[in-house]
Amino acid sequence: MRELRFEIGRQYAEPLSDLLLEAGALSVAVEDADADSPDEQPLFGEPGMEHETPAWQRNQLVVLLGPEQDAAALLADACAQLGVPVPAYTESEVPDQDWVRVTQAQFEPIQIGARLWIVPSWHAQPEHADALVLQLDPGVAFGTGSHPTTRLCLRWLEQQDFQKRSVLDYGCGSGILALAACRLGAATVFGLDIDPQAVAAAQHNNEVNRCHAQFGLPEEIPAGTFGVVVANILSSPLKLLAPMLCARVAPGGALVLSGILARQTDEVIAAYAPYMTLSCWAEDEGWVCLHGIRH
Repeated sequence: MRELRFEIGRQYAEPLSDLLLEAGALSVAVEDADADSPDEQPLFGEPGMEHETPAWQRNQLVVLLGPEQDAAALLADACAQLGVPVPAYTESEVPDQDWVRVTQAQFEPIQIGARLWIVPSWHAQPEHADALVLQLDPGVAFGTGSHPTTRLCLRWLEQQDFQKRSVLDYGCGSGILALAACRLGAATVFGLDIDPQAVAAAQHNNEVNRCHAQFGLPEEIPAGTFGVVVANILSSPLKLLAPMLCARVAPGGALVLSGILARQTDEVIAAYAPYMTLSCWAEDEGWVCLHGIRH
């Protein structure tokens, strides 16, 4: 097999991917060309803020082709149909591998704090008497415990007393934070996401872990307030959601926010100042976790 890599404009990433797949490409992946750089821009969607085009400003397409396919001809034909110039590309051989094993090898059990463990299904359970284990496989929804923002929220959750407390996980992704709250003793837990696929993934993980959380879309969120509201998304939507999220926190309850770069701390705190006083609870690899108590 061979792999092609090239950059393409945001508006062309999805249609060119479709044309290449129709022409016989084995797979096409769209990646952020600025990934792992200061210009990296994670995609997100919140009510009223959904991206019309599911791509980044600068996109890199990774195209996997069979050995018999003519890469130059295939790319030229797809670009001609779309009416764009053929981009400069690199081509490399991809050795045959057991891709399932390769993928699984990237995900090891993760210990969060003293007791909480995130364990993929193909790994043995940790041999710790007081371990609280969540079985979670990588999927379409964000949240395997490997990202600093998720770790920060999990560490905060692990240090709380959840007896008789309710929890709202806003932007639940895989459901990892909601499920952790269940494991840690929360009485009622609701996870919300705008993506139906994320809700389905969270519901599956809930069943696998035999937890009691409920998951749904925004219109399905229960009325009332929660003892803990946690939102691990990004700073821009967090700022817009300040009035709504604070209103969902019960008096004496806690609000926990992550998905915030350290340099964005002050602006997020300022956005919440009219409703609640927030402070930085912890920082991990340039990301911060903010928290506050509603009085």
